[in-house]
Amino acid sequence: MAKKGLLKEYDEETHDVCRSDFPPNFVFGVATSAYQVEGACKDGGRGPSIWDAFSHSKGNIIDGSNGDVAVDQYHRYKEDVELIAKLGFDAHRFSISWSRIFPDGLGTKINEEGITYYNNFINALLEKGIQPYVTLYHWDLPLYLHENRGGWLNKQIVEYFSVYADTCFASFGDRVKDWITFNEPYQTAINGYGVGRFAPGRHECSSTEPFLVAHHQLLAHAAAVSIYRSKYKDKQGGQVGLVIDCEWAEANSDTIEDKVAAARRLDFQLGWYLDPIYHGEYPKVMRERLGDRLPIFSEKDKELLKNSVDFIGLNHYTSRFIAHGKDDHDEGDFYKAQGIERVDEWEGGEAIGEKAASEWLYVVPWGMHKVLNYIAQRYNNPPIYVTENGMDDEDNDTSPLHEMLDDKLRVSYFKGYLSAVAKAIRDGVDVRGYFAWSLLDNFEWAQGYTKRFGLVYVDYKNGLSRHPKSSAYWFMRFFKGVEGKYGKEE
Repeated sequence: MAKKGLLKEYDEETHDVCRSDFPPNFVFGVATSAYQVEGACKDGGRGPSIWDAFSHSKGNIIDGSNGDVAVDQYHRYKEDVELIAKLGFDAHRFSISWSRIFPDGLGTKINEEGITYYNNFINALLEKGIQPYVTLYHWDLPLYLHENRGGWLNKQIVEYFSVYADTCFASFGDRVKDWITFNEPYQTAINGYGVGRFAPGRHECSSTEPFLVAHHQLLAHAAAVSIYRSKYKDKQGGQVGLVIDCEWAEANSDTIEDKVAAARRLDFQLGWYLDPIYHGEYPKVMRERLGDRLPIFSEKDKELLKNSVDFIGLNHYTSRFIAHGKDDHDEGDFYKAQGIERVDEWEGGEAIGEKAASEWLYVVPWGMHKVLNYIAQRYNNPPIYVTENGMDDEDNDTSPLHEMLDDKLRVSYFKGYLSAVAKAIRDGVDVRGYFAWSLLDNFEWAQGYTKRFGLVYVDYKNGLSRHPKSSAYWFMRFFKGVEGKYGKEE
């Protein structure tokens, strides 16, 4: 469909959406990750992670901050669980800090204080009727593994991760029924080991590193799933998935070149991780363009990877038009290797959608509908949970609190994207849940505390107090079936 036709189809949608647009058993949750919210970096026997080291290295974080304290959820988890319950969510997706369980990551000595903390957190959620969805790895690799064992570049990490996963299944699996092995392995590979924007900050290194990292994460995922299915599934009755991220790629025009470029872009995002699981190999176009930079799966690897997900977790925020770019297999630029150009404007020069605070994030609800349908068509309609979706505001400590809480654009964002999810469900896509990102304003990786994604405002200057925003109240009304655009209940 040409861009003009696309604009006509989607631009006039009102995005009215209500709880009854979703199945009765559809899961609604909020999400966080350990390093972004927990703080307590040296409390409870926790060992350092690569993000501790990375954030303390000058120049890596835009505001010079770190996650040492973050929003102190380690000490305030009961308060945050009360918030989740008050807002009406069914579930909470959070991650476990590997170095809280095994401070050095090796798996030789369990840190019982870490086990106790997560037991308490899980129990607090369940007491409020909130289902825990637990991510085992959300980017915070134990520092010792990186510095002394080669981190994700060493295939032995598959064994270390297996021991860690096994320990979590054994410790928490009697109550946790929904597991995620990895969050966005694409980001670890490209931003962690390609351009160095994220921990461990490797760049200008071997051009094979991102692909080796991705390969080892896939193998670690499959090994963990195999452990769960062989040792725990019959007794615990849970499920295990993998979370991938995808910026929807819409062809910039009706030309064959642009259509092929958009398809290629999706292969380099989704196909990179899902094709090995569903089809046994990396996408053909990746092999053609990357050659021997892309590792090869053994027959044993393929067997382990085959159908090694019970569900797909999708993190989706925004979209781009994709045009055919210079056909350049340049090893130093991941986009050039794909042969694409990312375009963020309609034909008349108007932005693809309203801009959020982050330079990469535009409000494009129709992209959510498209990517969900694409996954269903390409991978035989697997169960999907939207495991992250949201937008950010710029931190502005000169604005009065009431202005920061009145987040009209975020309300509009959620209405639009939830409407797109409901539309995909009507199309027959097997979407089973949706998690808003994020419960709280928090440490936003390389952006530090300059960006705010939370439904709940955190006052960094006044004791980290929590204040629900208009979007939080909108969700409360949504769950109760109360009509209303935004704002507090009347």
